[in-house]
Amino acid sequence: MLLVEDDEELADLLTETLSCEGFLVDRAADGQRGLHLGLTRSYDVLVVDRMLPALDGLDLVARLRSRAVPTRALMLTALGGVGDRIAGLDAGADDYLGKPFDLDELSARVRALCRRGPDATTVLRIGTGRLDLTSHDAVLDDGTRVALSAREFELLRVLAARPSTVHSRSELRRRVFDEAAATSLVDTYVYYLRRKLGRSVIRTVHGLGYRLGAL
Repeated sequence: MLLVEDDEELADLLTETLSCEGFLVDRAADGQRGLHLGLTRSYDVLVVDRMLPALDGLDLVARLRSRAVPTRALMLTALGGVGDRIAGLDAGADDYLGKPFDLDELSARVRALCRRGPDATTVLRIGTGRLDLTSHDAVLDDGTRVALSAREFELLRVLAARPSTVHSRSELRRRVFDEAAATSLVDTYVYYLRRKLGRSVIRTVHGLGYRLGAL
């Protein structure tokens, strides 16, 4: 499992507790290191502090989800208000535990997340909005849901799964449409998505293709 916690004393205590539960614990003391480990290694579960240097816990989990990392995540925080819990869950955390907490409860929550297994993430981030992989809707920053056709959804899903990658038209045609389809069909569906969600949702990289934008 991966523990991302900048308080060294607390990190030592959590490492000892979780090791006694049988977990092999990797540690990161800031969000950037946690993001790197989360993207390059496979874990059963993540335990992430919300208030971290370099990159906060909300942004860390959201970036992992935007890259389709499905690992279950428990967020720890001293910010225990309802709005704070909602923000953590909306960022992609699977559970939220306020500080101070009981170590036995933390262990139980980690075990519960492990039992649920690493199901594929149900949300991909698109700027301040998201793509709901269950309903096939795009969800705007204000919560408005926009229904997508099957091919609109699949085109946006391919782009959102690798948000920093520039995809050529021929690659997108191969992955989203029938091989026999004209390459121009990709441009047509980019137009459809921009008409529904705004021009910024997909960026044109001239001479190369398209990449994800933002809602």
